[in-house]
Amino acid sequence: MGRSSLKHELRLIDLVMASLGGIIGSGWLFGALYAANVAGPASILSWVLGGIAVIFIGLIFAELTGMLPESGGVARYPHYSHGHLTSFIMGWAIWIGYAASPAIQAEAMVQYSAHYIPGLFNATTNTIKPPGLLLAAVLMFMFFLINYFGVRSFARVNTPLTLIKFIMPTLTIIVFLATGLHWHNLHVQHFAPYGSAGVLEAIATSGIIFSYLGFRQAVDLAGEAKNPHRDVPRAIMLSIGIGIVLYSLLQVVFIAAVPTADLRQGWAHLAMAAPFAQLAVGLNLGWLAALLYADAIISPTGTGNVYLASTTRVLYAMAENGYLPKVLAKVDPKTGIPVASLILAFLLGLLFLAPFPAWNQLVSVISSATVLTYIMGPVSAAVFRQTAPDAPRFYKVPGLSIVGPVAFVMGSWIIYWTGWNVDWKLLLTMLVGVALYALFAWLLPEQIERPSWQSVKSGIWLVVYLIAMLAMSYGGSHRFGSPYNHHKGLIHFPYDLIVSALISLAFYYWGVASGYPTSQLTEALEDRA
Repeated sequence: MGRSSLKHELRLIDLVMASLGGIIGSGWLFGALYAANVAGPASILSWVLGGIAVIFIGLIFAELTGMLPESGGVARYPHYSHGHLTSFIMGWAIWIGYAASPAIQAEAMVQYSAHYIPGLFNATTNTIKPPGLLLAAVLMFMFFLINYFGVRSFARVNTPLTLIKFIMPTLTIIVFLATGLHWHNLHVQHFAPYGSAGVLEAIATSGIIFSYLGFRQAVDLAGEAKNPHRDVPRAIMLSIGIGIVLYSLLQVVFIAAVPTADLRQGWAHLAMAAPFAQLAVGLNLGWLAALLYADAIISPTGTGNVYLASTTRVLYAMAENGYLPKVLAKVDPKTGIPVASLILAFLLGLLFLAPFPAWNQLVSVISSATVLTYIMGPVSAAVFRQTAPDAPRFYKVPGLSIVGPVAFVMGSWIIYWTGWNVDWKLLLTMLVGVALYALFAWLLPEQIERPSWQSVKSGIWLVVYLIAMLAMSYGGSHRFGSPYNHHKGLIHFPYDLIVSALISLAFYYWGVASGYPTSQLTEALEDRA
């Protein structure tokens, strides 16, 4: 199979840097500002709580990748635990989250590049102009070329680039701390001016989850690691831990660096085109501002490169699963790259530029779609404990019976916190994807493998879960629900969190009960033996 043709050349440092390359991207350039807009100084807590939520998810994937290191593993594990229908739904969500990710990194680069090249960005509407979109397309083609020349080329570029990317946010923290900051900003109005709901909303909508989920790169590249059983779980946990420390400190110095006079109308009205660079200018740190503008091009470059690699592996995995034409699973023997999948990933990424010509327009959609794919991890891990109890696992999550449900509930909360305005579009798109898969599987059986009746039965719970989350998002509290239900007062905060948690737990256990010992799992374990 194509999978065996992938080259196993990535070391632990390469995997850690791949994940950090995903974590330290455009999120650090804009996340602190947008989190402060939504939660004020309490956004510091948002980064910590968001990191904890992702740690639970990361623990699950440390076990999954230690057991079955697969390229595009996020799309493969549901295939092994629940069959075609569940796996296709997850693959569809992955496509939405992954395909847009290179575009958002290119947009971040263009937004900061407008400091040097006038006419790229419209500050009034906070959108990228047509010349900027063209430049973003050129940047995405650069990501394509780096990936085209193979996984070794990818590692050679990404690992040193991530080391450079790590230096700038660290330097920013140190220099800002050594400068006279406005520490009274932490309580100039109120530490949490928008309440605890604002803290939670910031996790989902301001780029926090979007940034942390960069750990997934080690999962997607597991099939090309030299020692995947050992190195992939370590890479996941190391990258998340470093990310939590780095982003929490960045939020602290951002809050304290904002001129108090700029807060007269509150944190929600604070606006900046290049947050940390503009703050550096205000602190008379012109040399740091110059470096930050330069790094604003370097950081998204590395992250866009990483995300295009991941999108390619996901398309490859979906073709391996039988959901897409087999040509997408064909690996070039010279480079070890599924070239057709890479080309399609590049073209799909271009499609997101025009409809979403701004960083903040894409981030909530990507975050919610990606979290949806990751809450499947706890369900698959629990199923594998039942269907393959003796399979070798480099890492085994302690207390999976507790960690699994908690991770699933946290993932569901993040989707809910994203809010109705994003959720209805995402969840409806997911349901449309189910209908399209059924149609194409019926019309094109020679290209798309039809799901078995067993896999359909095993996927019903997920379809119903999507409908339930759509209903929960509509009927939620004032902060998260639909604007059309406010006068009804259906579920008030924080009772909406309790209700959504109970609903999520019910679907978690239904999902685990729906799993079955697939033949694909048996074959994959035999291949790894």
